[in-house]
Amino acid sequence: MNTIRIEYQSNYAVLRLSNGKANTINAEMANEILDALLELKTNEQVKGVILTGHGEFFSAGLDVIELYKYNENQMSDFWKLFSRLARRLVAFPKPLIAAITGHSPAGGCVLALGCDYRVMATGNYRIGLNEIPFGIVVPNTIYNLYGFTVGKSNAYKFLLEGKLHTPEEALKCGLVDEIISLEEVEQKAIQQLQVYLKLNSKVWTQSKMNFRNDLLNELNADFESTFEPTLKQWWTPENRALLEHIISSLKKKS
Repeated sequence: MNTIRIEYQSNYAVLRLSNGKANTINAEMANEILDALLELKTNEQVKGVILTGHGEFFSAGLDVIELYKYNENQMSDFWKLFSRLARRLVAFPKPLIAAITGHSPAGGCVLALGCDYRVMATGNYRIGLNEIPFGIVVPNTIYNLYGFTVGKSNAYKFLLEGKLHTPEEALKCGLVDEIISLEEVEQKAIQQLQVYLKLNSKVWTQSKMNFRNDLLNELNADFESTFEPTLKQWWTPENRALLEHIISSLKKKS
């Protein structure tokens, strides 16, 4: 695997995002995470999973530099792939803890939202869904996923302004469950995982699926009708110009 690593421990595994400095999400990474989740789901030795990043990034979100080059079919295929990834995270039957090592905007936040518990590093980091400032029409499935964690009223407000939260703000609104120093994030996530693993696994998993059933039904909505506005806006001249400006800024920072 080129964009992730799986580290097996005694009764759990660490799924570490490892795609360049910022762990941006492209089709290759999405496919590798999908495959990893399937392997970790069926591996009887793995009782739970830590999802984490490296350095000062959990994931900087979608790889807009690569996505800008996609043609219409490739872009449609990517959104189908990313939607499948969000569903697989939400439907993962074992305890799944996000150890958020730093910045986690947009698609990175979506990955974290699929987890059962989120521990984030303190510091000058940001997390949230800022798709609208990037010219991306937010599909209802993402709104529902966000609302499942922070409440739909908050999700509505945060999405419409493209708000990125500090760790303290994220803790206050329930987007993350704990904040702690970067050096301690992964260990704290492991401690929470072990709390879950002490419980009856069948009871825990069935309860989790009960709680997430309505959300999964929403995430299984018809792709064409859900994502048509998102795909249509992506190709408008004004959005292409906006993306070119964003990409130029990103390249200057790299």
